[in-house]
Amino acid sequence: MAFDLVQYFVEQIETQKPELLKEYTKEERRKYICEINALTLGKLITEWRHNPQKIYNEIKHPDELYILEIARHLTTQVENKSALPRPQLEQVTSEIFHFQLNELKQLNDTGNHNLNSIQELLKGQIEHLSGQADDWIWTTNKLIELKGSKPIVQEELSLEASMKEFNQMVSQNQQHQDVEDVILVETPTWAKIVEPIVAIAILWMLIAAVMRVFG
Repeated sequence: MAFDLVQYFVEQIETQKPELLKEYTKEERRKYICEINALTLGKLITEWRHNPQKIYNEIKHPDELYILEIARHLTTQVENKSALPRPQLEQVTSEIFHFQLNELKQLNDTGNHNLNSIQELLKGQIEHLSGQADDWIWTTNKLIELKGSKPIVQEELSLEASMKEFNQMVSQNQQHQDVEDVILVETPTWAKIVEPIVAIAILWMLIAAVMRVFG
């Protein structure tokens, strides 16, 4: 398995760039860094697929104009659903992408890497990126094979809420059963009206039968 650049970049950005997104809470800041880190790293992978030699040259000699071009492209995509304001999003995207290229350049220079080994390293990041971001990230950077990879987190019910829901279910079921019992035992009104008439008719039949016997 390839070295995990995804988490490595996040940790390094958080410590080496304390001024980045400092106006947000710790949780919000990490969320935005993780999103943009996945966005730009995924874009680097899709760019590599189209032209490995060009991107390898960009890693060896990072170009500011190329970095700004990629940042602007990512932030202007209609699929980009980042909650950050557009100008800030573009600036942060540019900074993080620049940081990633510089880290890869240092790795390439000190680790005796070449185009093939960097390619294997980048390909290996797909596994590390899987499940790490929402689908809008992958539709924006075109790493579409990762769409749907993030698990859906279901909200856990507290014990109190679970018991309340259970009690409501039992209560509703009991009320339904009581209604059924009432329907089963209740005598219809029409039966109460007809009952005396039936009794009189039966009485007359008995009298007629007795008269025939003794007549």
